[in-house]
Amino acid sequence: MHPLEDVLGYRFEKPALLERALTHSSYANERLGGALECNERLEFLGDAVLGMVVADHLYREHPDLPEGDLTRLRASMVCEEALAAVAKSWGLGEHLRLGHGEALNGGQERASILADAVEAVLAALYLDGGIAQARRTIRDAVLSHEASTGRTRDHKTAFQEFVQQENGHVLTYELLSAQGPDHQKTFTMAVFLDGQQVGQGDGHSKKEAEQMAAKAALESLCATK
Repeated sequence: MHPLEDVLGYRFEKPALLERALTHSSYANERLGGALECNERLEFLGDAVLGMVVADHLYREHPDLPEGDLTRLRASMVCEEALAAVAKSWGLGEHLRLGHGEALNGGQERASILADAVEAVLAALYLDGGIAQARRTIRDAVLSHEASTGRTRDHKTAFQEFVQQENGHVLTYELLSAQGPDHQKTFTMAVFLDGQQVGQGDGHSKKEAEQMAAKAALESLCATK
C-alpha cells in the first residue's frame, strides 16, 4: 500500500481501511465464500464526505451564485468522469483488487469502478485521519481543478436550460472534424438548434468540443435577446 500512500501523501494508522477501499465486490465474492468485505459501504460514506466538502467550498468561494448554479457546478466536479480522472492521476487502477473476470475485462480502467474506488478511498481517509485529512485530499485532487473542469462542463447544461425556456426546440450536436495524431487529436463540434447551426467549438475530446460549442451558442443567442 505504500506507493499509493505516497501518492495520497498520507500514512494510514489502520491500513486495512485502505485495503478494503480497494476491494471490489467481484474480488470479495470470490474469496471466503463472499464473507470478505468489499468497498461498497465505504463508497456510500465517501460520496457523502465528498459532496459535503465540495458544497462547503463552493458556498464559501462563490457567494453570488444561486442554488441551481452551485448544484450544477458541484455535480460536474463529483461526477463519474471527474472522479475517474482523479483515480487515473493516482494510478488507482493498478492497486484495485478485482475478481478474475472483472480484471480480464479491463475493470481497472472502467470509469464507474475507478470513480467508486475514489469515493471509498476518501471514506477510508476520513475514518482514519478525520475530516481534516479528507478535506486536504479533496482540495488537492478535486477542488484544485475547479477552474479548468467544473465551470467548463456546465455550458451544455446552461444552454439546454436556455433552450428549454421555450417548448418544441430540438437540440443536437454533430462532429465536424477530427484532426491531429491520436494522442493529441483536436475535435470540432457544432451545435444545432432546430436544424440550424448556432455554435461551434474545439477541444481535445468530443465532450470538451461540445462544451465549447454550447458556450459559443449561448453567448451568441444571449447577445440577441
